[in-house]
Amino acid sequence: MAENNILWFQQQILNWYQQKGRKNLPWQMPLDPYRVWISEIMLQQTQVETVIPYFEKFLRQFPDIQTLSKAELDQVLHLWSGLGYYARARNLHKTANILATQHRAQLPQTLDELVQLPGIGRSTAGAILSLGFNHSAAILDGNVKRVLCRYFCIEGWPGKTSVQKQLWQQAEKLTPCNRAKPFNQAMMDIGALVCKRSKPNCGECPLSKNCLSFKHNCIHLYPTKKPGKKIPIKKTVFLLIQNE
Repeated sequence: MAENNILWFQQQILNWYQQKGRKNLPWQMPLDPYRVWISEIMLQQTQVETVIPYFEKFLRQFPDIQTLSKAELDQVLHLWSGLGYYARARNLHKTANILATQHRAQLPQTLDELVQLPGIGRSTAGAILSLGFNHSAAILDGNVKRVLCRYFCIEGWPGKTSVQKQLWQQAEKLTPCNRAKPFNQAMMDIGALVCKRSKPNCGECPLSKNCLSFKHNCIHLYPTKKPGKKIPIKKTVFLLIQNE
C-alpha cells in the first residue's frame, strides 16, 4: 500500500471520528488503562448496549486493580452473572491478583508483558496500550477485521492463522504512530456503526471511495464465513442371511 494511500486512509478515519465517533461511553470517562481493560474484556462476544450497565456496576464495586484483587472470586462471578462466558471473569480476577503481587497493581506498558496475562490477547493488549496509555499499538477486534477484510477484499476466514497474519500486517501498517488512540477507537466505531455485519451503510462510510469490495459490489462476500464442519462419511457392510 503506497504511503499516500495510507495517509489518505488515516485522515479519512480520523476526520470521521472527529465528527461522528463515540466519545461518551462509560469507559471513556475518564479513559484510563484499568477501565479500558475491563471494558475490552466485557465487550468480547458482547454488544455495547448489553455491557454498559454491567460495566458501571462492576466499576462501582471494583474501582481499581487493588480492590478487584482483594475480592472473592464468587463476588466477581456474581456481578458477571448474565454476561456469559464466565472464563472472562475468572481471568480478570486471576490477572488482578498477578498485577497486585507482581506489578504494584498496575497494568504493564509493553505488549510482551500484557499478552502474558490471563485473558489478554494481542488485540486487547493493543487497546490497553493505545486507548489507556496513549502508546502506538494496533488492534484487531471483530469490527476492525470486518472493515479491513472488506476494504482490501481479503480472502479466507479471519480466524485462520494465515488470514490473521495478513490482517495484522494491514492493521499495523495503517495505525498512525502519533494518533493511535483516536484512530483505533474510530476503526472500532466504523465497524460497529457503519461497516456492520449485516446491512452495512456504505453511503456513510469514509472509506467507500477506495474500498475494493464496495467498488466490485461484493461486500456481502466479506469477511469470509467460518467453514462448516464436514460431516464424516462412514461405510458399513451388512451381511444379510435369508432362510428360505
